[in-house]
Formats: sequence, structure tokens, C-alpha cells
Amino acid sequence: MRMRYAASIALVLVLVLPGLAGAQVPNALQSMQTAFRQVAERVRPVVVEIDVTEVITQKAPQLQLPFEWFFGQPQPNGGGGQSFRQSGLGSGIIVRRAGDTVYVLTNNHVVNNATDIVVKTSDGRVYKAKVVGKDPRKDVALVSFQTRDPVSIAELGDSNTLEVGDIVFAVGNPLGFASSVTMGIVSALGRQAPSADVATYTDYIQTDAPINQGNSGGALVNIRGQVIAMNTWIAAPSGGNVGLGFAIPINNTRQAVEDFITRGRVEYGWLGVQIGDIRDSGPSFAIARDLKVDRRGGAFIWNLYRGSPADRAGLLPGDFVTGLGGKAIRDSGELTQIIGGLRAGSTEEFTVVRYGKPLSVRVTIGKRDDQDKVAQSKNLWPGLTAYPLTDDVRQDQNIPRGARGVIVGDLPDENTPAAVAGIRAGDLITAINGKKVSTMMDYYQGLNDASRQAVTVEIQRDGNTISIGLGS
Repeated sequence: MRMRYAASIALVLVLVLPGLAGAQVPNALQSMQTAFRQVAERVRPVVVEIDVTEVITQKAPQLQLPFEWFFGQPQPNGGGGQSFRQSGLGSGIIVRRAGDTVYVLTNNHVVNNATDIVVKTSDGRVYKAKVVGKDPRKDVALVSFQTRDPVSIAELGDSNTLEVGDIVFAVGNPLGFASSVTMGIVSALGRQAPSADVATYTDYIQTDAPINQGNSGGALVNIRGQVIAMNTWIAAPSGGNVGLGFAIPINNTRQAVEDFITRGRVEYGWLGVQIGDIRDSGPSFAIARDLKVDRRGGAFIWNLYRGSPADRAGLLPGDFVTGLGGKAIRDSGELTQIIGGLRAGSTEEFTVVRYGKPLSVRVTIGKRDDQDKVAQSKNLWPGLTAYPLTDDVRQDQNIPRGARGVIVGDLPDENTPAAVAGIRAGDLITAINGKKVSTMMDYYQGLNDASRQAVTVEIQRDGNTISIGLGS
């Protein structure tokens, strides 16, 4: 069996290394091994172990989010079950030094609620660290420690140059095994977060390089030893590696590092819209067809905030954003990431399709502020989502075949203009400002009629006709 196995390996090597045979194969393998050693020797010193402690003030630990698998078991500290200390393990990348201050890039979920942080270098040195800044939207954080000792600084590569099939190495501290190196390839690029439990303000590099508990915040490097991504989460039913690892492209973290050092937080650009995707299949296909944007990439504006940069620039509900700054937009996730990375005050040209026709709109980007009074649901216009009357919708809502209009799907919040006015999910909008509504095109043209100071919506509900004023 061993001879057959060895023969199989030899055959694979000949196939992988065409033109090499006999005595040449060992030389080629030695060169490859030497190259891999050089990568490992270069990268291991720039990846550190991060040990954190949290003080939890609750009777029992809550269920962990999908990427919080690096935490260990909580340890009671005698508080009658009201509080306990919880230990966690992750990794980090030394990305900068300024005097005696050394900066380490890691994931937000590694240090998010930490009360104590300890950094351990690959040669065993231990330092007390503190958080410089953290951001859950991208799941990035920066910690720092003080030392006069020499430390190695990571060379950051260009993640935009990666291609599927590129060889990569993952470096981190899986299960507490310090400075572990694993190898694989780039399996896919531009992966989106599968749910809101994973940071949505970034895309991800997918790799089959083995990643396990403790790899979070560690480096994914190319064959030159340059850091091209930060390992962040895995997709696995059991919590262990199954060849589906995901890493944040290093280019997506560069500005965050600068913002953390200069401002203590990440500053995001803000447009002021509620966007989504209308696909070429499923319930939203009828919307895309009605608005003549079927089979096109882009992001659909369902609602926008009055007084926001989008509103001031003239963007409207029902606009379909297909491009920004000359770059085609694939979907709403990509638009969200691009907007977030823009600087407040910059002016950008948006390409949109409105009522089936393309046009350009120049928008001055604002600054995202979680306390911004503009970004309140009372300013979200019109504050509802509407859908065409497909056969499935008619059957589900018991709407007669002869009825015409668009149906209200949901209302994002009870304080939106539509909700306050009394519109409900399931209402059939049959007219706006006295004009009949049969399609989504009719609906948005009526809603956005600039000649009217107020919007009056006629709806059918439980066999009754109701007129509702939405204001301006």
C-alpha cells in the first residue's frame, strides 16, 4: 500500500511540474520548500497572539455569534452567578510602529468587550495592550502596546491583485497553538456576508487554507510574505475547519487603521438611502421588469431620508443605481461598501436608471453619524415598500383579478411617514394624487411628482376605498 501511495505522489508531482523528471524533481521540490520556509520565517514574527478577558455581568452566558468561536468557557468569579470572567483567544498583525507604540490590527470581535488584553509575540514576549479603536461594521480593530524592544512590522500587499487559484498561507494561533502556518489557495473573491451577524461593510476573500478557533485577526499572506487579508470567520456546521475560511481584504482595512490612529474611530461616508436588490428571479423580478432594469446589476433605492445627501442631490425612491464614479455597481452590498469608504465632503457622480432612462446625479457625500437627527425613521420617505400585483400576490392576498394597483409589502418602522399616516402592510395602492396606479412605474412617477406639494394615496383595504395624505 505504501509503495502504491508513493507512486501516486510521484505521478502527481510529474503532472504538477511538467518537464521535470528523474533527478530534477527533488531539486524543484527543494526550491518550493525553501520558498515556503522563507514565507513562514518572514511572516510568523509579525503575527501575535491576543489573549482577552471579559467581565460578564449576567446570570448565564448568551449564545455566541457565528464568528465568536474563539472564546473559551466562562470562569465564575464568586459573584453569586451575577458576574464571571470569560477568556478569549485570537490573533493580530503588527502593522505599524510610532516611537515606542506598536499597533496591532485584529478583528473587532476579538477585543470588542475586553477588559484586559495581552499580546504575545512569536518569540514569547508578553505585553499589556489597549484598544485604540474598533468598528463592528467592518469587524476591524486596532490595539497598541508599548515597548522599546525591536519588533517586526508586516509588509502589506495589494489585495486587489489577487486572483482565484493564488497560493496563500494563513498564520495565527488556532486552538492556542502559537504561530501556526497553514497553506491553501484563494477559493473565491468578493464574497458577501451571509447574514447581519457577520460584518457587512466589507467583502471577503474565501480560502481553503485551514482556519480554526484562534485564527481570527491573523494574517493571510501571499507567496511573497505580504499580508493580503485578515482571517475573520469560517463557515462550518461544527465550528471546525471544512475548507471554508473567509478573510477581510487588507485594502479594506488600510483607511480604518489611519482613522483609528487619528480619530479613534472609523469615519464612513453617508448617502442617506435605504437600498436593496431586485433580482431577475423571485418576487422582485416584477419590480425590475416594470422599471425596465431587469437583467442589470445595480442597487435599488426603496426609501431615502429627507434632508440627506441623496435627497439634496435629487436622488429619488425608485432610482436604480448602476454606477458610481465610472465604476459599475454589482448589487446593494457593493454600493454600501463603496459609499462607506468615501470621504465626507467628496462629490461623486452616480449613474441611475429612472423611469427606464439613464441619467447622472452628482452627490456630495455626507458623514455617517449614528446620532444624526436626519437619519431617523420619521424622515424616511415614503417609509414603505411596494410590490406589483403578481398572480402569486393576488392569490395570497385574495385580490380579485380585475383589481389594479401595487401592494404595500412592509413598513420599516412605525414612525415613518407612511406608517404615521395609517398605511398598513397589505394595503392596495390604486391611485396617487388622483392618477391611477397599475404598475411600479406609475407608483414612483406619482410619488415623485415634483409639481405637487403633498402626496395623497388612494388605497383599497377590506373592500373599502381610503384616501390618505402623506405630506410632502
